[in-house]
Amino acid sequence: MVEPRSDSAVPAFWQGLGLPGLIDAHVHFMPQRLMSAVWGYFDEAGPLIGAEWPIRYRDSEEERLAFLRGLGVRAFPSLLYPHRPGMAESLNEWAAGFAARVPECVQTATFFPEPGVEEYTGRAVEAGARVFKVHLQVGGFDPRAKELDPVWGTLADAGVPALVHAGSGPVANGYTGPGPFGEVLARHPRLTAIVAHLGAPEFDGFFALADRYESVHLDTTMIFTRFAALAPFPNALLPRLRDLGLAGRVLLGTDFPNIPYEYAHQLESLAALGLGDDWLRAVCWHGPARLFGLA
Repeated sequence: MVEPRSDSAVPAFWQGLGLPGLIDAHVHFMPQRLMSAVWGYFDEAGPLIGAEWPIRYRDSEEERLAFLRGLGVRAFPSLLYPHRPGMAESLNEWAAGFAARVPECVQTATFFPEPGVEEYTGRAVEAGARVFKVHLQVGGFDPRAKELDPVWGTLADAGVPALVHAGSGPVANGYTGPGPFGEVLARHPRLTAIVAHLGAPEFDGFFALADRYESVHLDTTMIFTRFAALAPFPNALLPRLRDLGLAGRVLLGTDFPNIPYEYAHQLESLAALGLGDDWLRAVCWHGPARLFGLA
């Protein structure tokens, strides 16, 4: 497989694999006021960023949608997340509306440990949410919080995946790492989870969770790229990465639009691993299609 070295080469990449396009499991769309605030935080290299991180695709919502469609990205979530109480329910309402007007969007929701979280999470599931974004680093909360125990149970029972930033990259807090989220999985072993960034930098610990729980997936977001804000992936885990990918449990993720390089670079980096075309097909389409229930 030829590695795509520019965005213009992305369609030829997936066409060469015989795929109908790409499914990106880690894409951010959110209300513009919140998106602008996130971009401002990146501009300032805030305490949770830890490095200079220029945003490459700082475009309007319409331009970003057109860009993804032009690349051949056929499905993506609108990952959004609260950083304080009182935000999540309104974000879920916005995300439902976004998914209703953007056919490629996998309807997304989120939550925060606060009064009423069980009720509004249940309403989001009933309204069609197919993935929940949970950002333990930005949210700064303990996934083991008592308010969240029934929420994790709701998601486990519904088979709705939670895409969780649980790794300590780029900056740790007391609730990141495989320990706290591992305790959630021990209580809810049927919970379908997607660990963002392959769990960077605690790759070993999160791969161990994937070995223990068959519903744990991992996304590739920003790993293997030349951007060093997270952590280098250990070569010793490449055989396990290959096996999990072929099993449909490694998903393409990019962090679009909040990336400091071309979109194509993530695909180029994955192709350069040399894990084979079948692995790339599984990561870029078949695994996320199965997980999100896409045709």
